[in-house]
Amino acid sequence: MTDTTTTDQDENERLRAEMVERLVLDGYLVDGAVRRAMRTVPRHRFVPEADRETAHAPYDAVVTKKNEHGVATSSVSAPQIQAMMLEQAALRPGDRVLEIGSGGYNAALIAEIVGEQGGVTTVDIDPEVTDRARRLLKETGYGQVRAICADASDGVPEHGPYDAIIVTVGAWDIPPGWVDVLSEGGRLVVPLRMRNVTQSLALEREGERLLSRGARICGFVPMQGSDEHTAVQVLLRGDESVVLRFDDEAPADPHALDGVLLTDRVEVWTGVILAPRERIIGLRLYLAATLPGFGTMTVDADKDTGPVAPTSPGFSMAAVNVGDGGHEFAYLVTRRTEAGDFEYGVHAFGPQGEAFAEVVAERLWAWDLDHRGGPEPRIELFPITTPVRDLPGQTVITKKHRHITFSWPTPLDGRVPPKTSEGE
Repeated sequence: MTDTTTTDQDENERLRAEMVERLVLDGYLVDGAVRRAMRTVPRHRFVPEADRETAHAPYDAVVTKKNEHGVATSSVSAPQIQAMMLEQAALRPGDRVLEIGSGGYNAALIAEIVGEQGGVTTVDIDPEVTDRARRLLKETGYGQVRAICADASDGVPEHGPYDAIIVTVGAWDIPPGWVDVLSEGGRLVVPLRMRNVTQSLALEREGERLLSRGARICGFVPMQGSDEHTAVQVLLRGDESVVLRFDDEAPADPHALDGVLLTDRVEVWTGVILAPRERIIGLRLYLAATLPGFGTMTVDADKDTGPVAPTSPGFSMAAVNVGDGGHEFAYLVTRRTEAGDFEYGVHAFGPQGEAFAEVVAERLWAWDLDHRGGPEPRIELFPITTPVRDLPGQTVITKKHRHITFSWPTPLDGRVPPKTSEGE
C-alpha cells in the first residue's frame, strides 16, 4: 500500500525543484544561496489556500487576504519576484534583516540565507497576517523568526540596526525611520512608486543618501498605515468609463479637465518604431521622470468612452498639462506599420491639444534617440531638507520625506528626430 504522506511530500519536492529550475533557466535566479533556500523551504506549507500546482507556479502570487471590496490586501509574492528581491538585497550569513510586509515564506527564505548567526524580523500592520505568519513559521521549523504586528514606518528599531531591509508592499516614499535603522552600507530593497511606475530599487545607504544599485519592474499591494498614499483619480466622463490615475502631480484643480473630451482629438505619430515582441525597457520610467503630470489611463470597454480610443483598454501611459492654466491631457497609442512593426503615437485633447501632443512626442523622441537600449539612469534619494539647487541629476521627483533624482548617461548618438504626421 502506498504511503499517501510520503507520496505528497515527494510530489511537493518535485514541484519545488521544477519551480527553481524554471527560474534558473529563465534567468531570474542566479545567486546560489537564494537557489538553495528556495529548494529547501516548503513553499506549499505557506500557501495552504492553494493547490500544489498553484503554490509552486513560478510567476504567480497567491492572495491570502482581501478587504470587503474584494481587493487584495495581503499575498505571498510570486517566486520570481521573491528571488529577484533577495538577489537585490545581496544577503550574507550573519546578516540582520527586517522584512516589511509579512507572509511567512519570504521570511523563511531569508532565515535560510542568513543562517543561525543572523536574525530575521518580519512586521505587518495586520494582526491576522502576523498571527498567520507566526504560526506557519513555527510549524515549518522557522520559529526563530520574529513576527511583529506594528506600523513599520519607524523601522522597528528595537531589533536593529539592520544590514538589510526588504519591503514587500508597494511604497510611495521612504520613511526616515527606515534609513535610521539601516546600517551604513546596508541595502534597502523596496518597490517604490514613482509617478505611477513601481520599480524594486536596491538602495544602498551612504550617510543620509540612498543610491540605487539596480532597479527591476514589479508590482505589490500598497502599503497601509501612517505612510500609505492613495492615488488621485480623475473621471473624465463623470464615471468609470475613462479614468486617469496619478501618484504625483495630479491636476491641482480637480475640475481643470471638465469638458476636455468635447474638444477635437489631435493625433500625432512619432516615427518611433518597435518590433512586435520587443521589450521596451526603461521607456515608462523615462517618461514618468521627465514628463510632468505623468499618470495612467484605464477605460471600461463596455461603456461609452466617447472619442477616447486607446490601444489597450486596461492600461495606457498618459499625462496632463500641469502648466499655468493647463487644460490638456494626452495618452500613448500604437498602430501597426506595413512592415508588421508598431509605431508610437499620441492622442491629445484640450484647447492647446496640438501643442501638448508635441510635448509628449518630444519625450518619446528623446528616449528613442538618446537612451533606448542604453544604461539605466542613476537614481539617488535625498532627505527632503536637501535644497533642490544642491541635487544632482536632470530630473527630480519630490515626495513627503525624500527627493528622488534621475541622472541619465550621455545620449547615445545625435540622430535627427523623425518627422511627425497627424492622424486622419
